[in-house]
Amino acid sequence: DTYRLVIDGKPAAECAAEEFGNWMAGEVRKAVADMERHGIKFAALLADSIFSSDGVYPDPVGYLKPVIDTVHELGGVWIADEVQPGDILAVRPGESIPADGIILSGETSVDESALTGESVPVDKGEGDKVSAATHNTSGFIRVKALRVGEDTGFAQIIRMVSDAAATKAPIARIADKVSAVFVPAVIAIAAVVTVVWLLLGASLAEALTYGISVLVISCPCALGLATPVAIMVGNGVGARNGILFKTSEALENAGKIQIVALDKTGTITEGKPQITDILPAAGLSEKEFLSLAYALECPSEHPLARAVTEKAEALGLLKREITGFRNLPGHGISGTVEGHALMGGSLSFISSRISISDTVRKEAERLAEEGKTPLLFVRDDEYLGMLGAADVIKSDSAQAIQELRNMGIETIMLTGDNGKTARAIAKMAGVDSVIAGVLPDGKEATIRNLQKRGRTAMVGDGINDAPALVRADTGIAIGTGTDVAVDSADIVLMNSRLTDVSAAVRLSRKTLKNIYENLFWAFAYNV
Repeated sequence: DTYRLVIDGKPAAECAAEEFGNWMAGEVRKAVADMERHGIKFAALLADSIFSSDGVYPDPVGYLKPVIDTVHELGGVWIADEVQPGDILAVRPGESIPADGIILSGETSVDESALTGESVPVDKGEGDKVSAATHNTSGFIRVKALRVGEDTGFAQIIRMVSDAAATKAPIARIADKVSAVFVPAVIAIAAVVTVVWLLLGASLAEALTYGISVLVISCPCALGLATPVAIMVGNGVGARNGILFKTSEALENAGKIQIVALDKTGTITEGKPQITDILPAAGLSEKEFLSLAYALECPSEHPLARAVTEKAEALGLLKREITGFRNLPGHGISGTVEGHALMGGSLSFISSRISISDTVRKEAERLAEEGKTPLLFVRDDEYLGMLGAADVIKSDSAQAIQELRNMGIETIMLTGDNGKTARAIAKMAGVDSVIAGVLPDGKEATIRNLQKRGRTAMVGDGINDAPALVRADTGIAIGTGTDVAVDSADIVLMNSRLTDVSAAVRLSRKTLKNIYENLFWAFAYNV
């Protein structure tokens, strides 16, 4: 008879053992193990023609035919390099997305901070695009791979960092420029002195004595020490204050900065959302409302949920028991607390479940205008209140930006966030201008455009900032940022204080001033 055996992991191999004997089972297990390493499901078409009457069995592996050769099940071990365009990837919650692609089915929230730097995950559904190196935080999705390996957006970021580093011109040292003039000039003067004394009737020995005296009295030591000693001291002062200049060029360039471009998330802001507004419904206290929201958000891993739990724990609120918790990716959450059905989510989600008053709707719009995310909560179809969450600016951001402006430096905020949120943060920080909706390659291109107007520095902390950090005349990384950003920068702020940007500029300017003074006195002495 003709047999069709669908091999699907170990159970199929055991089935094969029962049907065809131990020898064939061993061969099938080898084949299945090889398939499982790639996460590929196969079917074996076994015809009676492969069994000879004399009991000699051919190798069944040769008869294994792929039935589904484009499904990579992430439950097994698979290698991202082997994913090909067109493959269908099953991505479970908590797993990374290995390729740029499009969602075929499912809904989820994707943490894109590795690419965009934004801390709040983006809701994704069928038809939406996803990128390699991003993180699936909640739902199960099936993704069709479109770009893999070196073609992904993440690989392009790495390539841009490499290209920018290769084309960055080194800054010539001041002493080198001075020496190019000083040394030939001294030699020429010594030669002229020798010739003049010869013309005046002095002997050759006497004329050479005067000429050599000019060479000896000239002071190349002061000239040679004018730059390196000042830079060594400047680097030392910076290191003691948590400002690490990787090279002497970095110290020289910092004082010449005319424009500073700053990343928003993690540089100007804290880099994670915090609860800024607690707006309970009438008749409900802030603590009671926050306690209910705390109970509902506690099981969730969403950054906004963590903001709620951190706020509640900071206020010492007790955690209530919750049952029947459900996470609805892209919409909201639900559960039962003390016998009451609770729901929480966005304005659009809650308004689709209950009737929302114009007052509440306007309050939510006001929060959105301020760059905050409104979170609405309902108990038994009754409105409970609203929380405002936002990535708040650091305590020293406004002061740091004002110091840069006082030094005559233009400040610009670059962010991949939407324009409304970006403008709200820019207003609080006090920057001169803001450029929103900028992707990693866009930041690098923006820096190139800014360099046409003047010497530009870039301040950032994420992987997405790396190309811009390398392209800028001076790249400045926050010490707590990603390794890629720190490696790409010329200056590292070890204390992660934004005020250290202006401190680095001041230190550089004072160091340059000292170098010029040293060179002046070295020349003045010789004159």
